[in-house]
Amino acid sequence: MEYYAGLDVSLRSCAVCIVDTKGKVVLERELACDVTDISNWLRKFAHPIERVGFEAGTMSQHLFFGLQAEGFDVVCMEARQVNAALSAMRNKTDKNDARGIAQILRTGWFSPVHMKSREAHGLRALLSSRKALLNKTIDLSNEVRGLLKIFGLRLPKTVSHGSFDDIVRPMIQMDDVLIHALIPLLDARVALYQHYLELDRRVKRAAGHDEVCMRLMTVPGVGPICALTFKAAVDDPSRFKCSRTVAAHFGLTPRRYQSGESDNPGRISRAGDRDVRSTLYSAANAMLMRTMAASHKKSWGMRLMRTKGRRRAVVAVARKLAVLLHRMWIESTEFRLEGVEGIK
Repeated sequence: MEYYAGLDVSLRSCAVCIVDTKGKVVLERELACDVTDISNWLRKFAHPIERVGFEAGTMSQHLFFGLQAEGFDVVCMEARQVNAALSAMRNKTDKNDARGIAQILRTGWFSPVHMKSREAHGLRALLSSRKALLNKTIDLSNEVRGLLKIFGLRLPKTVSHGSFDDIVRPMIQMDDVLIHALIPLLDARVALYQHYLELDRRVKRAAGHDEVCMRLMTVPGVGPICALTFKAAVDDPSRFKCSRTVAAHFGLTPRRYQSGESDNPGRISRAGDRDVRSTLYSAANAMLMRTMAASHKKSWGMRLMRTKGRRRAVVAVARKLAVLLHRMWIESTEFRLEGVEGIK
């Protein structure tokens, strides 16, 4: 008889449930969320564990590679599917969730999640830190704008991040109240912005030294941020059997609702990595609106824009970009500009 272990993981504790092939609960325990404690307890079980499973979360990478190194067959399950299955349970507790996860693991009704490499997580951490510093810089700028409005001082509608401090400080230097209130905010904003610039340089340097990113950046509109974000999210291009599935993986394909006689395609699913979807959208927008290089992708997008509108056209081009970037990565080829409507 085979036995399956389901783990409901939190930051400090982990509920474990072992079930047999028939779905009978054999053993349950709450342990510390530590690889050594979990593996030692599983080894004490009288029978070999066929598979260990848990839903994707912040601790997934640590537990996955840790338990795998201990010799267990480990699977990380897609959180949306697990949540949908567990929502049918009347009472939500860690113990019940571990039972549900063990049953899902036993039946095989789950989609395994690809566990990214340490290199991919490092790139993602670099990109996330850069984005967080930029957002905090913008938040402080907006806070300063709001406080200035109270005193009847208005900044220009668009002010670059680099010149923001030089514009604001002369405006408040004659007002002691504003000096005491805003100087600490401005100092904090300058410090954040300097750290952001440093991380931005590191991101661009990392993209410039990466062969795959340099290849992806030959596509008009695709810059270092988009290329590095795409590379970190995909990690292993061979895990996609078909390039077309990449667009669906990142939520750029329409939902479909079919029941009886009704069959209605909806808006894009917005599933998967939001940052990848956002950078692909920005790259598609740059290809259509800012780049001068002619290509079939741009020509097709411009025709679509005239009939379907700008937003739909950009989303459609972003979908094609996801497929194109994956295919270029797989085939180790660079983007080639094609002749378009008389352009050679």
